[in-house]
Formats: sequence, structure tokens, C-alpha cells
Amino acid sequence: MTVRGGKKLCISIQEHMAIDVCPGPIRPIRQISAYFPRVSPTSPTPLSPNPASTVILGGAAMGRGSGSLSQTSSMDTSMEIHSSDSDDCTALGTLEFELFYQQTTSQLHCTILRAKGLKPMDFNGLADPYVKLHLLPGACKANKLKTRTIRNSLHPVWNETLTYIGITEEDMHRKTLRLSVCDEDKLTHNEFIGESRVPLRRVKPDQTKYFHTCLEHPPPLPSPTAMGTALRGISCYLREWENEQLHSLEERGRLLLSLQFLQAREVEGGAGAGEDLRRGGGLCVGVRRCAHLAAMDVNGFSDPYVKIYLKPDIQKKSKHKTAVIKKTLNPEFNEEFFYEISLAELAHKTLEVTVWDYDLGRSNDFIGGVCLSCHSQGDALRHWMDSLKNKGQRVERWHILTNELPQTFSHD
Repeated sequence: MTVRGGKKLCISIQEHMAIDVCPGPIRPIRQISAYFPRVSPTSPTPLSPNPASTVILGGAAMGRGSGSLSQTSSMDTSMEIHSSDSDDCTALGTLEFELFYQQTTSQLHCTILRAKGLKPMDFNGLADPYVKLHLLPGACKANKLKTRTIRNSLHPVWNETLTYIGITEEDMHRKTLRLSVCDEDKLTHNEFIGESRVPLRRVKPDQTKYFHTCLEHPPPLPSPTAMGTALRGISCYLREWENEQLHSLEERGRLLLSLQFLQAREVEGGAGAGEDLRRGGGLCVGVRRCAHLAAMDVNGFSDPYVKIYLKPDIQKKSKHKTAVIKKTLNPEFNEEFFYEISLAELAHKTLEVTVWDYDLGRSNDFIGGVCLSCHSQGDALRHWMDSLKNKGQRVERWHILTNELPQTFSHD
């Protein structure tokens, strides 16, 4: 506080700090690489300016030098990014494979050709590599495919085709194929070498796509340790919410279902027909097969069967069940069930299809299910409406099985 002409002059703490702290205009901080000129291998003349002029710290000279230095550093950076001599691109090896999506059969064929220059993982300087395939997002165990193992090789050749069944067009737009190369060890756990991820939207239907990619390390998980207290809390909340969403939308496999609405005149028998012929129209439900089911038993397999209901079921007579297929994750049922019902009544019904794992001596395990009705969404709604519009035609479609158990369903 000072006194001028009998008046008190007050200076706020903000002004005091600004006077004491601000020394002048802020200048950009020079990088240490700016003092060492670099020569591009593709250019006969040096890209950096005269070393004597680069260390001038005057005001005008500083402005001219900084512009040339920033241009030089940007050119060097772009050259390093696009350089093919980097050890990071080939340290883990390369992988060659082909993808072919057959739209008519909803099958994705993955042909693993070869790998080159893999990282040695064993004491003899070699590796025992194999390739694992996963579809992301989704349950890893349900859609895992694996090639055979090539012993003692850093340049293995597989030429092996692995096929995913029940891949819809929606899956081709939103899913990513992860190819992981691992080293098999009989005495210890298998070791991870590298991976490559390919969005399936890059593959066009009925066209073979060739890939030659460099193996990479898996992407690191975001860590909130470097964040503040508030950001740390938000990160933990978002992580828990994401885990809940992934758990609620967990995929348990695929189900191939066929629906056919038969009118009364199409199923009525003529004169003198047998009494076993159906007298009215109705809905014919065909359970064809399942693919990539989740393993529910300790042996890595399941004993699946399918149950269907047409609800609401007041009289409790709509339950149908297929046979149990032992020790498989890709069962084929090829069974059909008929519901005698009119089209007007069917508009207010819901078809519940669930897949179960049979266990002797205890309750059966729920694998996944799907509901089809006028209130469904996505593929389930389209399948239901197509079967009602195209009367007399058999409509087949793959459905994703989720771990959400209908509340009106019991596991009896």
C-alpha cells in the first residue's frame, strides 16, 4: 500500500502477481533436436539451415529461424512415420491371410496362409506358432477358431481355412476380426506373439480380400492413474457402466430359425384324406442349427437343446423341445413344430426361442435366447414381419443369442 498526494493507492493481489510474474512475451520453447542439423537420405542438400544461424536468440533472427526449423522437423517426422525400415513394424513378424464373405450362406471364410519373421519364443531360438481368431465385440470363447500348430518354425505355412457360420450383414458392418499369433508350450502356458485386427466392413460380399499385415502388440487399456481425482472418479464410473453394458449384451452364439405361416386352404386335406392332416392354418417353426455356442461344461463343450413357446400361453400347451445333442457347440437339429393359430391371433403373440445346456442331476444351464414378435427390434422384427407378409413361404434367418433370460420363462 502506497500514499500519493494524500490518497491511498490500493493494488489487488491479482495485479501484484501479474506484475511480479510476467517477465514479457511468451516465446516457443526450442527442441534440442533443432541444434543438430539432419540430412535427408533422399535429398543431396542439407534440410537444416546453417548451424550458426540456428543458435541466434535475437528477436528477428529467432522468428526466421523458428519457421525453418519447424518446417525441417515436420519433414523429418513424416519421413520417419512412412519409413519401411523401422524395426517396430517387423519385430513381431508379419501375417498373410484372405477373407471371403459368402452372402447367400452367411458364412465368413478365413484362410490363414503364412507368417514370416516371427519373434523367437523358445530357448532354441524358434517357436511353435498357431493362430486364433475372435470376432469382436462378442464372447471370446463362443466364437474362437484355431489353426493347427507348426513346430519349430519362425516362417510357418498353414494354408488352412476356418469358417464362421451365421455371419449377417449387420455383423459385417460392426464387427472386427482379431487374429492372434501365439506360441504353444506343453509344459507352461502359451505365449502371445502378436495380433492383427481387421474391420469386416473392408470385406465386400462374394469377393476375396487379401491381407498382408504386421503383427502388433495388443492396444493398452486406459489407466486413470495419471488423472486427477475428479477424472479418476469419472473414469471408474464409465468403466463400470461399460462392463455392465457388455455383460448385458453378451453374445452366446447363433441360431438358424425358419418361419412359415400356412393358410387354412394350404393345409386342409381333400376328400377322403386321413384324419392326421391339419384342419386349420398356423405357424410352422423350424429349428435348423446353432453355431458358436458358449461352452457351459468343464470339458469346453455343451449339451444343447432348444425350447420354444408361443406366448401368452394361458393353457400352457405351446411348449416344444428338440432333442439333446451331446458335446458340441455347433449342433444341427432340423426339427419343425406347428402351432395351429390364425393370422389375427398371431399378431398379438410372441415366439420365445431359448437354447439350454442339459445337465444330468441338476438344473439345466441357460445359454441364450431370442424373442420374435411385432414388438421386437432388428433382425427379429424383420424375420417376424417377413414370415407374416409372405404367406406360404419359408423364411430362414440367423439370430444372435443373448444372455438375457425372458422374465416369463422358466427352466423346467
